[in-house]
Amino acid sequence: MAESTARTPLFDAHVALGAKMVDFAGWSMPIQYPAGILAEHRAVREHAGIFDVSHMGEVDFRGAGAIACVQRLVTNDIGKLVDGRAMYTVTCNPEGGIVDDCIVYRLAADHLRIVVNAANVAKDFAHFRRFGEGADCSIDDVSSSWALLAVQGPAAVGIVAGLAGAELAEVPSFGLGQGRIAGVAVLAARTGYTGEDGFELFVAPDGARAVWDAIVGAGVQPIGLGARDTLRLEARLSLYGNDIDETTEPFGAGLGWVVKLDKGIACVGHDALVEFKRNGSAQKLVGFRVTDRAIVREGAEVVDDTDAVIGRVSSGGVAPTVGGAVGMAWVPAAVAGADAPLRLRQRGRIALAQQVKGPFYRRKPA
Repeated sequence: MAESTARTPLFDAHVALGAKMVDFAGWSMPIQYPAGILAEHRAVREHAGIFDVSHMGEVDFRGAGAIACVQRLVTNDIGKLVDGRAMYTVTCNPEGGIVDDCIVYRLAADHLRIVVNAANVAKDFAHFRRFGEGADCSIDDVSSSWALLAVQGPAAVGIVAGLAGAELAEVPSFGLGQGRIAGVAVLAARTGYTGEDGFELFVAPDGARAVWDAIVGAGVQPIGLGARDTLRLEARLSLYGNDIDETTEPFGAGLGWVVKLDKGIACVGHDALVEFKRNGSAQKLVGFRVTDRAIVREGAEVVDDTDAVIGRVSSGGVAPTVGGAVGMAWVPAAVAGADAPLRLRQRGRIALAQQVKGPFYRRKPA
């Protein structure tokens, strides 16, 4: 682990719990705890788990022009947000490539927050400042002002509401609420990245350990990055840097639903996105289930019947809840189709797979 690796306010808590720490996006983060990735995965699907996601970045927009500024920066229509609600979106470069995927929170009419991926904080902040120049609002990287904890799983809402205030149980999906845990103020967003219900909790860094200990003390399993990846893959949630990046556009990635081209303020990349929508995507991101006894990982090749390379696997691994191996791959649009076969080559061996529409795992309604 490099000496320059950053530490979240919960580093000592992870070490005390016996976590295996790794470098991730310049941060020392837990990859797993002694229980292991499979046990952590099951804990989230069956009860509740807590994640330290303090390495994520936060950028605040404050001022009368905050909404107009963010409308210019993101593809979704955040003009539809009301105070206390959040919205998933992507940001694009002028060529329509995805700069990042993120969530916009409307804290007030003149105060919006965007939470971005850890590896992209500096890039995103520079992008926001460049294309937000001249807007009637301030744009500030406030990442160091917040720790972020995620509590996910079928029991997560009940546990957080029990600790922070019963009214949090009434917060709708992608809504915001406030409470106190262990005497520490928390801003609770009913969002997450696992396919489960739960909260993401914004906490002042000096209060993070008390909140973490209270939630763990309530019987919630600490979860590392390993299980976070298997959980998000089962839910078929794209990972920036693997499944999407600046060489991919939202429609081909299955994210056309967050692109609103008629919202009144043209977003960065608007003209390129209009062309992608008009002409269709040349490449598409598809989900697949491996039908052989094999696990196919990121970087495997998609090949045609002559063994010529036609695509690449962007994410792959086991799906503990649904069983077997699953993944996502970029393929030519002509090849994409539900139930269509795929041939995947990894270390010279061919594995057979079948394309799947939608998530591999979908939680049952409460």
